[in-house]
Amino acid sequence: MDPITFFIYAFVSVFVIVNPIGCLITFLSLTAAVSEKEREQIARRSVTIACILAVVFAVAGELILRIFGVTVDCLRVAGGILLFKVALDMLYAQISRESLTTEEVKAASEKQDVSVFPIATPLLTGPGAITTVVVLIRTGKAIELKMLAIAAILVTFFLTYLIFRFANRINRVLGVTGALVISRVMGLLLAAIAVNFIAVGAWNIYKSLSG
Repeated sequence: MDPITFFIYAFVSVFVIVNPIGCLITFLSLTAAVSEKEREQIARRSVTIACILAVVFAVAGELILRIFGVTVDCLRVAGGILLFKVALDMLYAQISRESLTTEEVKAASEKQDVSVFPIATPLLTGPGAITTVVVLIRTGKAIELKMLAIAAILVTFFLTYLIFRFANRINRVLGVTGALVISRVMGLLLAAIAVNFIAVGAWNIYKSLSG
């Protein structure tokens, strides 16, 4: 895979699973009681923390897999199944329990600072996002491809910050219907990425077992 194609693939994969457009309504709901300035501070803090978490798991993902004796292809299959479930939730315009549960939303409503939990994690950088960045880093064999995967993560979270920073304006333009339409399209893309993860992982496991 050439660098440009790999970067586009990595960016689309990370952006779709982070799904900042789909998170927009949840973000506004969790920050409804704060001022515009406080909302901007929460957006900056939460996106920064989520980005750091994603980069850390991307860099340390291979070490974590070795510690638990898990191959990247096993992670591809397991992660692909998880991402496919998230994609179905997006297609049916539901909040994925992988990203945020009802209990977590209730707990968040009782907190003053929601930037770390539940916005940074698990809303933005949840199990699906962590799985995706780990697989992407292992997919890019050359160091320049790994750096492009990191760049895709950084670009994704920069755009996420901009979306959260101007959440009210974007929400007024898109409305609930527009946000749900975009979320459904991204869900379809995520489903295709999930199937690719499962197919590649299953094929590689088959080849390794068949000797």
